[in-house]
Amino acid sequence: MDVRALIEAKRDGRAHSSDDLRALARGAADGSIPDYQLAAWLMAAYLRGLSPQETADLTLAMAESGERLDLTGLPKPWLDKHSTGGVGDKTTLVVLPVLAACGLTVVKMSGRGLGVTGGTIDKLESVPGFRTDLSPEEMKDQAARIGVALTGQTPRLAPADKALYALRDVTGTVASVPLITASVLSKKIAGGAETVVLDVKCGSGGFMHSPAEATALAESLVRVGSLAGLTVRALVTDMDQPLGAAVGNALEVKEALAVLAGSRSARWSGGPTARFRDLCLTLAGQALEAVGRGDRATAEEVLASGAALSKARTWFEAQGADPSVFDREDWLCAPVVVTVPAPASGFLSRLDAREVGEAALGLGAGRATKADTIDPRVGLVLRASVGERVERGEPLIEVHAATTEAAAAVATRLASAVSVSPDPVTPPPLVLSRIEGPRTGG
Repeated sequence: MDVRALIEAKRDGRAHSSDDLRALARGAADGSIPDYQLAAWLMAAYLRGLSPQETADLTLAMAESGERLDLTGLPKPWLDKHSTGGVGDKTTLVVLPVLAACGLTVVKMSGRGLGVTGGTIDKLESVPGFRTDLSPEEMKDQAARIGVALTGQTPRLAPADKALYALRDVTGTVASVPLITASVLSKKIAGGAETVVLDVKCGSGGFMHSPAEATALAESLVRVGSLAGLTVRALVTDMDQPLGAAVGNALEVKEALAVLAGSRSARWSGGPTARFRDLCLTLAGQALEAVGRGDRATAEEVLASGAALSKARTWFEAQGADPSVFDREDWLCAPVVVTVPAPASGFLSRLDAREVGEAALGLGAGRATKADTIDPRVGLVLRASVGERVERGEPLIEVHAATTEAAAAVATRLASAVSVSPDPVTPPPLVLSRIEGPRTGG
């Protein structure tokens, strides 16, 4: 393959053939195309764009650049769920066991967090003993036994995506809808999924800040997924305020387990946790509708019956987790907890997700760079969501910190994240839009 000709073609706005894109993906995966040429092609694709068909061809080429998980013999439907990431987003920890309890086979590769958007792998690694390094063979075996398996990204699946994403991150080409689309969907195809439910976050704490941007990405994911042979549904959901009460790895796991258990504890019974639970059930309902296995009411039934909690316990134990995390919350606690009071009486009108995320990052709950180390103990717990009544001086945010100095610094910083109105505030909608394509999976 003449890589320079491929770069020049895209630079000049010409379309690629599927053979061109397969050769590009192979070269990225095996290292035969040097980084400087891959970087040049990425910039050309970023500036000139890729058509839906080109994006689908690139998606399939990246999925085929390594092994593909063969789920033959496992009960259908085969489903995966993906979120574009946001502050406090721990829906995977609830949605996966709900769907597995409904009889779906859910096999998922998840990533680590960077910046204010947390990663599912970081959250689960806060659980003592939880393994996130399953091999493809272990994933299939576990999914066959219990219906659910989750692992970190492995170089054996979609290696071209790993190579291209690393270059996108350092060449300013991350924010390309076709390249994002191909990256997300290639890993789903490589992981064996036939149906994918997507949660595209929109707002200050998400990757896409405006409804127009988020909708464009959701529509691209649905259209390209259909061209690539997947059944895809996407929700565009609010990320102007954090999702749920907890922001921080161990705290988010505790909140997710509380939702699975139907906990009514003071910490996890307020508006933020109710909002998180609502989205989990909405996503699960979308997945069940997409494969003809029920709807949101079905998800609510398995949650209320305890079946989802039982499945979650089986899942955690299968991946080596200490099962006592289901029975107590005093594991991996930060040594310092202080509260930030409401600045005034009235109605919470703003709880800025990015500011809250940056505050959690300052505590050590996330990474500013890929080399940073996370402190899984630290984070924040929110006592109210936008639209709720608050009283001056009453606790609004709990700060869980490693030191009193860190807690004090973050408590001061959080003042800029909060606004209170004397007049009633209408809570923003959780789901902004829904996009679905034709049913194509088996």
